[in-house]
Amino acid sequence: MSNLVVHFEIHGTEPQELIDFYSRLLGWTFSQYGDLEYWSIDTGDGSVRPSEGAAGHGINGGLLRREGPAPMTGSSVKGCNLVVAVDEIDALMATGVELGGSVALPAEDMPGLGRLGYLLDPDGNVFGMVQSTLSDGTPAM
Repeated sequence: MSNLVVHFEIHGTEPQELIDFYSRLLGWTFSQYGDLEYWSIDTGDGSVRPSEGAAGHGINGGLLRREGPAPMTGSSVKGCNLVVAVDEIDALMATGVELGGSVALPAEDMPGLGRLGYLLDPDGNVFGMVQSTLSDGTPAM
């Protein structure tokens, strides 16, 4: 076994609010899993889809109702976070704020990596976005 990450989960106090946020921001699609308060997340083309025999380079996830309080703004990360590869980080960070998120760490150039920034979704979950080019268009990865 290669120990690759194959799935992620986002916890939300109001799942529909996060479904709307991530659908509009990143184009992800959500499908409720039976009668459970659990939604499968399809992150798009290029994701791992074992049922279709597609290896992919990205992963899909799930969304479920949070059991307990949402993270407090400014608190340290508890658990893991995810980083999404994007084409236009600055525009997406601005859109994320318009959709009810907030900036956790502004996008900045990281030589050898690209342009990286972090947002908080409307429920306080932190997630990152990375663009493979620097702000001047120079490829970084």
